[in-house]
Amino acid sequence: MSESRGLREEAGTIEAEEQLETLLTKYEKLVYTLCYRMTGNTFDAQDLTQETFLSAYQRLSGFDGVHERAWLCKIAVNKCLDHQKSAARRLQPAEEQTFLELPDRKSDPEAICLQDESKKEVLSLCRQLPPPYNEIAEAHFYEEKSIKEIAEEKGRNLKTVQTQVYRAKGLLKKRLKGGIIR
Repeated sequence: MSESRGLREEAGTIEAEEQLETLLTKYEKLVYTLCYRMTGNTFDAQDLTQETFLSAYQRLSGFDGVHERAWLCKIAVNKCLDHQKSAARRLQPAEEQTFLELPDRKSDPEAICLQDESKKEVLSLCRQLPPPYNEIAEAHFYEEKSIKEIAEEKGRNLKTVQTQVYRAKGLLKKRLKGGIIR
């Protein structure tokens, strides 16, 4: 009796390996592409593709054989999401460590001077623009107000202010590239 059960298990293993080979042949490129798009890294995509097929092999006995492509893609997506969660956890520094590593800009006179000079240059460039772009640019780029704040202060439509900020930005780029600074 135990000999026949051993043969059935061996036959089941061989059948599962053949199914895995078929899945690999048909879907390896698809699974790799999916993993690569989710991770953006060739090596991670290769590892996750391998993990996907290993996981599929381990669960073949419970798979009904319907929609194998969707089944494999779901396994791959879950593997990628798990990978991203673990990567995010590894990269996230402790809150105290983050604040300790921030440089103290208030005590650096050179940084303060450079920042003030840059702000003055931005103000000068904004004031050179034709109306209404000059006041919108000054509020957005110099005073660092949000588009919503500017729209509320000026009593203008939000979309109008967005368009004016966009155009002012384009004019500023042209002036900076063309060297048109008075």
